[in-house]
Amino acid sequence: MKFRILFLLWWLTAMVFAQDNRPDLQSKRVKLADTVRVDSVSINPLGFKLETTAGQSVDSLSYAIDFQSGLLFPSPALQRQQDSVVILYRAYPDFLTREYFELDESIVVQSTGDIDKLYALQQAGDKREFSPLEGLNTVGSLSRGVTVGNNQNAVVNSQLDLQITGRLSEKVSIRASIQDANIPTQEGGYSQNLDEFDQIFIELFGKNWNIRAGDVDLINNNTYFGKFTKKVQGISLGGSVEHENGAKTSAFAAGALVRGVFQRSQFTAQEGNQGPYKLVGPNGELFILIISGSERVFVNGLLLERGENKDYVIDYNAGEIRFNPTYPITTNMRITVEYQYTDQNYTRFIGYGGGNYTSSKLDIGAYIYSENDAKNQPLQQSLTEEQVQVLAEAGDDRSKMQAPSAVPDSFSENKILYRKEIIGGVEVFVFSTNPADELFSVRFSLVGDNQGNYVISNESAINTIFEYVPPANGIPQGNYESIVQLVPPVNLHVGE
Repeated sequence: MKFRILFLLWWLTAMVFAQDNRPDLQSKRVKLADTVRVDSVSINPLGFKLETTAGQSVDSLSYAIDFQSGLLFPSPALQRQQDSVVILYRAYPDFLTREYFELDESIVVQSTGDIDKLYALQQAGDKREFSPLEGLNTVGSLSRGVTVGNNQNAVVNSQLDLQITGRLSEKVSIRASIQDANIPTQEGGYSQNLDEFDQIFIELFGKNWNIRAGDVDLINNNTYFGKFTKKVQGISLGGSVEHENGAKTSAFAAGALVRGVFQRSQFTAQEGNQGPYKLVGPNGELFILIISGSERVFVNGLLLERGENKDYVIDYNAGEIRFNPTYPITTNMRITVEYQYTDQNYTRFIGYGGGNYTSSKLDIGAYIYSENDAKNQPLQQSLTEEQVQVLAEAGDDRSKMQAPSAVPDSFSENKILYRKEIIGGVEVFVFSTNPADELFSVRFSLVGDNQGNYVISNESAINTIFEYVPPANGIPQGNYESIVQLVPPVNLHVGE
């Protein structure tokens, strides 16, 4: 029993001695400074102790310790008292403090200037060649419809809308559009001319330039006196150059054939009458073809919008405008319609160009617009040498642009022909069916009551026959005359 007690006392003494000496603590003697690194990794806060070289404990208020970074910060007073100290601390196991990597460090290349060169070489090797027409997109629709109503035959409607966009090269892009609201529906039908489409154009463009051919909209809103909008068929091109001082120079030019002639119709609305209201030509022509999309409708000075769910709809072929029920019409409304209509009396050309220079202190530009008929290329009228001479002598006076309409012609039972007679000392035209007479084909124009010497005869025939009526007291008694109204070529030039 006594032996067991002695053994227990010896074991307790050994344990206390082992704890006092703490063989698991690491000891390091360091020279004091403002910052002292205890270890290259974090250290365990348990068991940390600071002693002098004589083995005396140092008060914990004389220093600060960052266990996570392993740094010791002695106070100035401690630095004055001690030159060196002994640090006792417990280190973490190696598996907690060592660094782990997904890849072996030996195969990781350091980030140097050579890496950039190596990457550049690899990027150049992987560069993909550009393919022409890359990214070319086409979007469109072809629709067919049938309209049926009371006392109305079935009508087939057809519309085409095709849009094309894409890139031809790295610096050149393309866009194109084809639109037609009345394409043929029968088998083998096709639009024979470009002007039969509502809209067709193709445009090439880059960063600072563009070229467009087909339907072109000429618009000038940059000047005060020369503002206009014109729809034409031709080609336009433009470009710009940016200078180093921030200034910009731009230039453009366009040449085209005119699709239509500008006209304005003004009338007062009728109470409750939504239409149709007829649009006429400059000489009162009732049957004109309106250029699609060229109209601007004003009611009491306010611009309206076109559409089934908007303010009005327009029939371009009939030249008629109809207001929707959502926009009631009253007698207090003054309606003004600006539009372009097809006029093919002459081949008409348009030239439009200009340039502009803009900087922080200066903005200057010049524009020129020219529109003229080719006087030697009449389309809807065949002018004789006598009629050409009449136009040359009339100048700008339209009342003098009238010429005799009689043209020698051969006998035919299906023609209304006239012979010349002298009645009251005046040479006149008399209807004739005698093949032996010298016959003429004559056109009669309506000139107004008591302004002409011919009236419509009551004699029945395959066509209208005109009869000469002698004047009474020098006053003509008819309303037709054997003349034709000549249409002169027009020239228009505007510069600003």
